Amino acid sequence: MSVPRVSVGLPVYNGARYLAAALDAWRAQTFTDFELIISDNASTDATPALCAQYAADDRRIRVSRNATNIGGAPNFRRVFHLAAGEYFVWATHDDLHAPTFLERCVDGLDRDPTVVVCYPRVRVIDAAGTVIGDDTTDLPHIGSPHPHERFGDLVRWDYKCFEVLGLIRSAVLRVTPLIASYIASDLALRAELGLRGRFQEVPEYLLFNRDHGERSTRAFAQHHQRGEWFDPGLAGKRVLPHWRILVEYVRCIRRVPLPRSERLRCYWQLTHWLRVPRNAKWLAADIPIFIDPRVWDAFARYRAARARSGASRAAP
Repeated sequence: MSVPRVSVGLPVYNGARYLAAALDAWRAQTFTDFELIISDNASTDATPALCAQYAADDRRIRVSRNATNIGGAPNFRRVFHLAAGEYFVWATHDDLHAPTFLERCVDGLDRDPTVVVCYPRVRVIDAAGTVIGDDTTDLPHIGSPHPHERFGDLVRWDYKCFEVLGLIRSAVLRVTPLIASYIASDLALRAELGLRGRFQEVPEYLLFNRDHGERSTRAFAQHHQRGEWFDPGLAGKRVLPHWRILVEYVRCIRRVPLPRSERLRCYWQLTHWLRVPRNAKWLAADIPIFIDPRVWDAFARYRAARARSGASRAAP
């Protein structure tokens, strides 16, 4: 059996509500030389039955099931380790992909060997599939030949990280830590990919990101509590998530082979990151929250009260 050019890795846990629609979108792709690997993270709903049904109907789909829930990040890594394709894309159980998603992204990587990630524009949909907005992230230097310029674009702001859901060269992804077991590790992965090569955006809306009440960012609304999703071993542990991201950005710069001048320019980009008010605020907030997590609850109540007060003043 020949090795497919593209591997689609779909980690899932209790995703039965949206999984069929997601799988139907993959089966409708105009580019057909792909394998779809599902790693079921010990789901307790109808997910296993759905996976078995789709695997029986389409030989490109294969399913692996974890005996226990190993956590979101290990499951994301697992689907990549099971992949064989030259190109790889992470799929989510609740997003949708236009039929030409793979065709357009494969074409982008095939045309230019300096491009390591090819990703489309993103449209946001709600639980019913109705469009509720577009991602407006502006990355003007993401295609630059200079690593420090790409790195600066990718770390300057806390974007939604949709680029990590684009098509990636497997050989490049293989030398990274992938999605690691700490909060927001996809930010560090995206930054490292940017240091290793250029990104290319397909100027079409081909990825439809579903915003709904069951997604992990809603289940763990407070940033410092999301460690449990990335790895169950982090449940209840006190962490410094924003300081960890800063440390991982530094490690990216050290890990990737770069000319000395580029490396120094990347460090300089991090000084810009530190001067962004939002980033400085979260670094400062990490410390009291680490000492006593109840600080965040008090801060959240204060912000909610301020918001209610502002709304009442604005009312006619």
